[in-house]
Amino acid sequence: MGLGCIAVGCPDLRELSLKWCIGVTHLGLDLLALKCNKLNILDLSYTMIVKKCFPAIMKLQNLQVLLLVGCNGIDDDALTSLDQECSKSLQVLDMSNYYNVTHVGVLSIVKAMPNLLELNLSYCSPVTPSMSSSFEMIHKLQKLKLDGCQFMDDGLKSIGKSCVSLRELSLSKCSGVTDTDLSFVVPRLKNLLKLDVTCCRKITDVSLAAITTSCPSLISLRMESCSLVSSKGLQLIGRRCTHLEELDLTDTDLDDEGLKALSGCSKLSSLKIGICLRITDEGLRHVSKSCPDLRDIDLYRSGAISDEGVTHIAQGCPMLESINMSYCTKLTDCSLRSLSKCIKLNTLEIRGCPMVSSAGLSEIATGCRLLSKLDIKKCFEINDMGMIFLSQFSHNLRQINLSYCSVTDIGLISLSSICGLQNMTIVHLAGVTPNGLIAALMVCGLRKVKLHEAFKSMVPSHMLKVVEARGCLFQWINKPYQVAVEPCDVWKQQSQDLLVQ
Repeated sequence: MGLGCIAVGCPDLRELSLKWCIGVTHLGLDLLALKCNKLNILDLSYTMIVKKCFPAIMKLQNLQVLLLVGCNGIDDDALTSLDQECSKSLQVLDMSNYYNVTHVGVLSIVKAMPNLLELNLSYCSPVTPSMSSSFEMIHKLQKLKLDGCQFMDDGLKSIGKSCVSLRELSLSKCSGVTDTDLSFVVPRLKNLLKLDVTCCRKITDVSLAAITTSCPSLISLRMESCSLVSSKGLQLIGRRCTHLEELDLTDTDLDDEGLKALSGCSKLSSLKIGICLRITDEGLRHVSKSCPDLRDIDLYRSGAISDEGVTHIAQGCPMLESINMSYCTKLTDCSLRSLSKCIKLNTLEIRGCPMVSSAGLSEIATGCRLLSKLDIKKCFEINDMGMIFLSQFSHNLRQINLSYCSVTDIGLISLSSICGLQNMTIVHLAGVTPNGLIAALMVCGLRKVKLHEAFKSMVPSHMLKVVEARGCLFQWINKPYQVAVEPCDVWKQQSQDLLVQ
């Protein structure tokens, strides 16, 4: 009934999301196809659509984007029922999270939708040569996402033969990706602009040499946790891929020489170098001199960084919008004072930086008026004074994590005066009482609050219902109190031990 009303009442509809609407059936979709022939974008992800729903979907002659993530009712049988070239308008198809669709179903897709530009089959069945070779029928395919898939035999090599027009290829967390495969594929993808090999843990300097030699026009390269690539191999990126705008080298062997080699990447706007334990302030000095347009930098748990390095970034990258310095335990208020000059800063993450205080946060509040996201969890020296400055100057603040800070009812109530605040995490705040919490919740228009489960019995249930009725979602956390912040090298070793297990 609901979908039928939409179809009849909105004939000019261009975009419709029915994600998680489990009551959608072929009857509603038939009516949608009949009445809403101008529809361009349709999201049916996580619905219970089945084989007999497809004829209606294919009747949408102007449909360009179809999202079918996690629709478990679709299998090879449903897809083989599609008529050849039944949807010539479709350009983007997302069928990720399907384990019951094999190369047989994929072949039917490419026959039915010959003009696809983007195809997402992430976390689907194993990629075989038969599946990969079927992509050859999509002559215009520019973007292919196969994240989390397992490559069998020469499945990846077949992509190199079949998808020569690709501009974007994502292989994040794929198993079976080797140096031999990548060295075969990348020289054949002459137009490749974006490559994601995150957590492809078998690749080495051999792959990186092939990538940087064959794809000098790359604008995005993501290779987090490619632990077998050496520091010398990483230097090839800056020397050969000088058009890069986005680079993710999180949890790699990157050192200061590798950052120095990035001097040729003057267009870099996003740099993620968290959990890189060998980089120091000297490396950040090179970045600040070479990348004046940098807008996003991630230094998460890169523990050798100090105030000097952050100051280099703040002074050399005035367009900075986002910085993550969580668990960089050497940082003090000097870093925040330097960053306060970056007037476009909207995201600041300093979780687990025990030496920063309200004095530094007050500098951020007064200097960075666009601040919208703030994570100060386990910044024990931040107290009510920091919250008062935020309430007075950070009127764009939308999300904040206060857990483990020295904030009391006074600070929490001060924050509640920020009318746009939507998301707050307040776990293990010893200075906050049930009365203070109620007062704050009743004043501000929060949409999501994370609280320790202990508060659930302390706050009157009818008060919680009032806040929920205004559209606020409570998430109750039951975590033990943990103050200690592990050194970055210890934390990384523990993470690696868990991965091996």
